Amino acid sequence: MRYSCLHTHTYFCDGHGGIEEFCETAYKKNFVSLGFSAHAPVSKKTGLSTNWHLKDERLDEYCREVRAARERWHGKLDVYLGLEVDYIEDGGTCILSADDFRNSGQGLNYFDYLIGSVHYVTPRRCVDCPPDEFENLIREDFGGDAMALADAYWDRMERMIAKGGFDIIAHADIIKKNNKNDKWFSTKDEHYLKRIDRIASIIAESGLVTEVNTGGLNRGVTTEPYPSQRLLRALQKKNAPVMINADAHKPEHLGGFYNEARAFLLEAGFKHISLFEGRVNGKALWKTDPL
Repeated sequence: MRYSCLHTHTYFCDGHGGIEEFCETAYKKNFVSLGFSAHAPVSKKTGLSTNWHLKDERLDEYCREVRAARERWHGKLDVYLGLEVDYIEDGGTCILSADDFRNSGQGLNYFDYLIGSVHYVTPRRCVDCPPDEFENLIREDFGGDAMALADAYWDRMERMIAKGGFDIIAHADIIKKNNKNDKWFSTKDEHYLKRIDRIASIIAESGLVTEVNTGGLNRGVTTEPYPSQRLLRALQKKNAPVMINADAHKPEHLGGFYNEARAFLLEAGFKHISLFEGRVNGKALWKTDPL
């Protein structure tokens, strides 16, 4: 299995370390490719103010620095320019999606790839938050019904995929991050299992690549990658493509827990992963690589 990571965050958003540091680390670890995926700007479009998204006014600088790194590392490491774009709704209306970057001057003809992710289950509150905030989210926004929160997450995942405009699905069940040992909702509940099977079918029909994300392991907040074995097995049965990403927020995260991710995929029945090979005429190119 060749190593790659397209889910990487530097100091341009909520990561630690610069673009060159990440490239140097990837090269030392014998990576074939490295993609940068800053959290896409949200303020201009949604009015949200966060400390973890790329600032709107720094988007061009970010793009220039990644493009410059591509030139410096040519022939040694394939460097790609991407964004992780949040899908956000307000009152049932989409207020931010990959379309906002695909159809703008910074579209898919400019970016090599876009990652689609759901963090927000209300216009201003995320599921990827500290445990105490997660508890408050359940109680204050969902009347104490944690399964309703899970449904809200899966609903947005489905609508994000239907909206389209991106290439990779990020941490497909990040809703489980704060649900260790099924503290808030049962992942074995028949209703929840039906949601898993449903999203697997939707993903497979979309043709999108699902990442096996080791970010929770890298940061010590989960005991397994995203997504779960149940979802991976459902994806495997439908021949849906997958890849491995570190969701790296530090250079040392690159390659972190990749052996565990590989074993996780083999357990689910996968024999291959997808490796990104760039974009030609607006179309993402992928190559199959044996696990």
